[in-house]
Amino acid sequence: MQKLLLLGDEALAQGALDAGLSGVYAYPGTPSTEITEYIQRNKEAMERKVHSEWSANEKTALEASLGMSYAGKRTMSCMKHVGLNVAADPYVNSALTGANGGIIVAVADDPSMHSSQNEQDSRFYGKFAMLPALEPCNQQEAYDMAFYAFELSEKYKIPILVRLTTRLAHSRAGIERKPVLKENELKLPEDIHQFVLLPAIARRKYKNLLAMQKDFLMESENSPFNSYIDGPDKKMGIIACGLAYNYLMENFPEGKSPYPVLKIGQYPIPESLVMRIANECESLLILEEGAPLVEEMLRGYMNKPLVIKGRLDGTLPRDGELNPNLVRIALGMEDLTGQSIPEIVVPRPPVLCVGCPHTDTYKALKEVIDEYGSGHVFSDIGCYTLGALPPFRVINSCVDMGASLTMAIGAADAGLFPSIAVIGDSTFTHSGITGLLDAVNAKSNIVLFILDNNTTAMTGGQTSPGAGKLEDICKGIGVEEEHIRIIVPLTRNHEEFVKLIKEEIAYDGVSVIIPRRECIQTLTKKMRKK
Repeated sequence: MQKLLLLGDEALAQGALDAGLSGVYAYPGTPSTEITEYIQRNKEAMERKVHSEWSANEKTALEASLGMSYAGKRTMSCMKHVGLNVAADPYVNSALTGANGGIIVAVADDPSMHSSQNEQDSRFYGKFAMLPALEPCNQQEAYDMAFYAFELSEKYKIPILVRLTTRLAHSRAGIERKPVLKENELKLPEDIHQFVLLPAIARRKYKNLLAMQKDFLMESENSPFNSYIDGPDKKMGIIACGLAYNYLMENFPEGKSPYPVLKIGQYPIPESLVMRIANECESLLILEEGAPLVEEMLRGYMNKPLVIKGRLDGTLPRDGELNPNLVRIALGMEDLTGQSIPEIVVPRPPVLCVGCPHTDTYKALKEVIDEYGSGHVFSDIGCYTLGALPPFRVINSCVDMGASLTMAIGAADAGLFPSIAVIGDSTFTHSGITGLLDAVNAKSNIVLFILDNNTTAMTGGQTSPGAGKLEDICKGIGVEEEHIRIIVPLTRNHEEFVKLIKEEIAYDGVSVIIPRRECIQTLTKKMRKK
């Protein structure tokens, strides 16, 4: 079969395509973005007319996938870990509605928070929703799991979560392709009430979900992705989850661990395999990327009679990514940490790009806000969050998508004046619109900046759902037309910009200022193509 050199994200995407994918819906977010981008530029996917779409947010992406599954097709929705919080409502409810055509919910976690607000572990959502979850240890498994996930999804008519982490998502290795499967034909659910969660139906389906837990466990016990690999030294047994198995085996170049190893790639946790390693070994070392989900479940309250080591007892760091050397130290092997970084190498924090339109916005905003002191500007998540760093230091919050607006409302209610929110055009359509509706309904005294660079810049320039519609959205929500102000953020317009901001701060009500200039990165790419 054909071999390809792919990122973990790309391997999952290629696997889904080869397994008969008909459509993917996603919201961009590092480290998940490349899954959808790969499908969008894949020649075979284009020839097959596989539907691919950047949705307004993760919730709408997953709901669209549910709709495609309802119609009998195989589908995938993709997001980063914090995006699953946004999609939690349809994800948890999908455990009851179930699937018709196979659904993969592909979530990429970001331990060590390379580009995220937290390092939550999406496996907890699988456990919370009582749905099976898969966690590949390498690129080949990411590819193979797409086939397996669609089969499992259609066998039990439930969505399957596939969890990647940064280092696997963004590292490259060879994969071997399988024969390509045909896409499903259009076929409505046999049970016409399957997707109707009226209480009487939901209660029945919840009982069905509970009854299926023993089947999910049986599948996990017999999964090709869960295996017990015996070893001669029983002083320690190792449970290695997902990518952590790769880190473990990097310490044994000969490919053989002296200790018994339980490799886990499918959840729920395979009980009989866990009991086997616990009964055969004097102690257990738990290796898992992210939170100590397996370790906590095995420890319980007593941590007896078996000694269990992992992230909770300090054998491994409680936070951040694992790596082969951390695993090596946990095994009691020589620490191969490299030399420390020389003092002459100074940290280089991220900054706005040279020529970024946000620079001119923050220059104008800073000049005005300095009159009031610090603590008046609530920001959102995107490139513009860098306004918190020197030389601007003009923003004072960054919590989650859409929180700039609603925090500004609360601060204004508390009497803070002026109360200013800054959000990007893509983030505004993701989850800022409802906050603006709240502000209009409450007649809040806030000034909202929608920084419109006509793209989703931080993740590489995906389509911005609100492109060309921002003023109409604001008008439709009820913002007074004369207080929707648009300006081109350029140095030559600085004095006009400062004057405009002062005017809207003086207005007692909801003001929207839209500084509009194309992202310097997308503009540069366009110029290069000409």
